Amino acid sequence: MELLERRSKNVKSDILSGLTVALALVPEAVAFAFVAGVDPLVGLYAAFMIGLVTSVLGGRPGMISGATGALAVVMVSLVREGNEMGMHWATPVENAGLYYLFATVILMGFIQVLCGVFKLGKFVRLIPHPVMMGFVNGLAIVIFMAQLGMFTTMVDGQKVWLEGSPLWLMIGLVAATMAIIYFLPKLTKKIPAGLVAILTVSLVVIFQHLDVATVGSFVRDSGGNGIKGGLPIPQFDVLKQLPFSLETLYFILPYSLILAAIGLIESLMTLNLIDEITETRGNANRECMAQGTANIITGIFGGMGGCAMIGQSIINIQNGGRGRLSGIVAALALLSFILFGSSYIEMVPIAALVGVMFMVVIGTFEWSTFRVIHKIPKTDAIVIILVTSLTVIFDLAVAVGVGVVVSAMVFAWESAKRIRARKTIKEDGTKVYEIWGPLFFGSTSTFMQKFDVRNDPEKVEIDFIESKISDQSAVESLSTLVQKYEGLGKTVILKHLSEDCKRLLIKANAHFSTIIENDIDDPRYYVVTDIMAEVK
Repeated sequence: MELLERRSKNVKSDILSGLTVALALVPEAVAFAFVAGVDPLVGLYAAFMIGLVTSVLGGRPGMISGATGALAVVMVSLVREGNEMGMHWATPVENAGLYYLFATVILMGFIQVLCGVFKLGKFVRLIPHPVMMGFVNGLAIVIFMAQLGMFTTMVDGQKVWLEGSPLWLMIGLVAATMAIIYFLPKLTKKIPAGLVAILTVSLVVIFQHLDVATVGSFVRDSGGNGIKGGLPIPQFDVLKQLPFSLETLYFILPYSLILAAIGLIESLMTLNLIDEITETRGNANRECMAQGTANIITGIFGGMGGCAMIGQSIINIQNGGRGRLSGIVAALALLSFILFGSSYIEMVPIAALVGVMFMVVIGTFEWSTFRVIHKIPKTDAIVIILVTSLTVIFDLAVAVGVGVVVSAMVFAWESAKRIRARKTIKEDGTKVYEIWGPLFFGSTSTFMQKFDVRNDPEKVEIDFIESKISDQSAVESLSTLVQKYEGLGKTVILKHLSEDCKRLLIKANAHFSTIIENDIDDPRYYVVTDIMAEVK
């Protein structure tokens, strides 16, 4: 009975949370469609199909996917250039950018599926925590800035900031929404606070006949006719009109690669964030394949493509949505809005949805950053600030890429300083260099400075028992060092190299096999596996 009660409770939470997420998806999908320069239904269909497929097949239950701003900003130039190319077809087409968009999204999906097949999702674990903090903070700022555009109105065909009573009314409704979301959970957690807030504020606006922006007015002011549509259908006729040539491939391939990278980075980092919040673990490679499959289907059925949405995912988790059902309900509810409930959804005030997103911003931003920024290493603080800034200025892929590179360079620099050499002289006059620390591209210069080639005795031993040959730079530096000793007629012996280091050196230069000492009798290397091999 306890198990049934718990499951029924989860089902209820997933359904109600899914409805809340669906309402929050509408303006986001519409807004990102306009950013990309396509019809609102292209964004709404993408949110429905990607949300449904990833909820069923994805590697992170409870995570919400749909049309996102990170991808939309890249699609702008794709659609614009595609429209220009369409005017030079044998039969000119004005909206050819949409054809190129669908083909690009399909190719993007195949690339993402391949990333999952080759298990590249595991590399997200290499993203350092400062980069993760910067990503979360930057995305929170981006979400906040996106909501500021809702505090505008159309005057003589131009968007201007709200002033006077309309501004204060908007602020009041946003504040009321945020207050309900904040205080309701203190009274009861049986119903999602976000859903209650949206419904309450919507009823107040409707029955009080308040003149405020709604989802419907937002769509019409942006140049659309509404969110009502039919079932998405395959766009084979559209795709067939696209010239299948190398020129087309050269045009869409770079965009597909960029979109695939941005989509996977945002999805996998959102997956990691949800993992931390829920104290569970998702499957990154499965999520890659699900995202790719979703984008292939979306491209075929006329959607703009997408990836995980951190804002809606946080809304879902905060409202109790933990299972796949929450994402499925959100997707199906969104489709229902398009098919049957468009007139009702268009009555929802934008202020209510802005209030929900502001609460997402508050919940997403890592406020602990201000507390720890003076306590962590300066390099980590710089990475956090850098990634946050680049996420806001450019896009997520650039920000994360730069953050990882900077973190790697800092690690390499710090590791390079750890290489040391302890020098001793044996009774027979042999000089021994005991190397400590990794030998790699960053430490080769310091490594070479440890040796006094000209003044060393006739026989030299280099002991690597506390070191490791890591890369080609290390091999080259060691080759150069050996050549210097042998050029002066001196003998060099390399000791205590691990088997992988031996293979690396000998493969690069067969001469190393003559100066590497056999360490089989060394008690520190004579391990159980070697004994078992001899027994067999």
